[in-house]
Amino acid sequence: MSHSETGETWRLAQLAAAVQGDLDGDGSVEIRGVAPIDRAGAGEITFVADPKYLSALNDTGAAAVVLAPGVPSPIPAIRSTNPYLAFAKIVTLTQQGEKTPLGVNADLIQGEGCDLGKELSIYPRVTLGSHVRIGDRVTLYPGVIIGDGVILGDDIVLHAGVSVREGVRIGNRVMIHDGAVIGSDGFGFAPDGKRYFKIPQIGGVVIADDVEIGANTTIDRGALGDTIIGTGTKIDNLVHIAHNVVIGEDSIILAQVGIAGSTVIGNHGTLAGQVGVAGHLSIGDNVTVGAQSGVTKNIGADETVSGLPVIAHRDWLKAAASFAHLPAIRRDLHRLQQTIKDLMTGLEGGEGHDGSS
Repeated sequence: MSHSETGETWRLAQLAAAVQGDLDGDGSVEIRGVAPIDRAGAGEITFVADPKYLSALNDTGAAAVVLAPGVPSPIPAIRSTNPYLAFAKIVTLTQQGEKTPLGVNADLIQGEGCDLGKELSIYPRVTLGSHVRIGDRVTLYPGVIIGDGVILGDDIVLHAGVSVREGVRIGNRVMIHDGAVIGSDGFGFAPDGKRYFKIPQIGGVVIADDVEIGANTTIDRGALGDTIIGTGTKIDNLVHIAHNVVIGEDSIILAQVGIAGSTVIGNHGTLAGQVGVAGHLSIGDNVTVGAQSGVTKNIGADETVSGLPVIAHRDWLKAAASFAHLPAIRRDLHRLQQTIKDLMTGLEGGEGHDGSS
């Protein structure tokens, strides 16, 4: 169960109006929290987006539910063509509330020439370098380290242990989760005989507005120019983005993806879990790459691919379905080869025989 952090209750009609849904049933029902359909109780609202869970509505203890239009419901409902999105908005509305800024903790360490905005929440053990610029309503949790010359926009949240290296620029409404490192050196070394000489990484990182970056993700600074993450892109935990990568707007990068240097990814792309992308490639807009795939060549816009190396997703599904049958196919092929060999031997043994006695 999850009750509102503010202790506030909401009437169902209020929630329906807030998420632009259609009210179905008693709008005066009071909602004080949200919960999954199998654990919801009195005063809680749940949702069903997948039809296979509809039968659970008959047994739920929830006071109300978010549903698609036309789906029968034994309890009051908010109808939405996108129940998942509507429920997400309800969770946000009931959980966040208005938070009073904490101010700047007295043990903040900062260099010279810093410019701090208004309504800040800066927790203990935060360190700022010199000439850092921070916008309004920014929250920095314990252990955050900000390097020299970093620029942070408004309404940013950096969770515990985030490190933002020198010269990084971050836009508005960005959230970065625990332990992420933004602006670490790109991996660049020039061969020097049997050894390697480090190539200075003097570029930066630019994070646009409305980006979210998961825990323990690393985004390297550019070798010369910038590594760029476009507006609205969402990056999961444990992702590595190398130097000078450019990712467009509203793309989704899932856990354990690795993107090598100087690759350009378009808008509205999706890289599923554990995808590996080679360097200096171009991936177009609206591309989806299936989980555990390896991208070794350019991909045009509007393609869905999978495999190693990637091929059309439908072809990959057919190939994957054949894998389990390969041992039997191999045995049958060996038997067929042996049968052909025996037939050829028999034919060769009969050559020159005219049938006379």
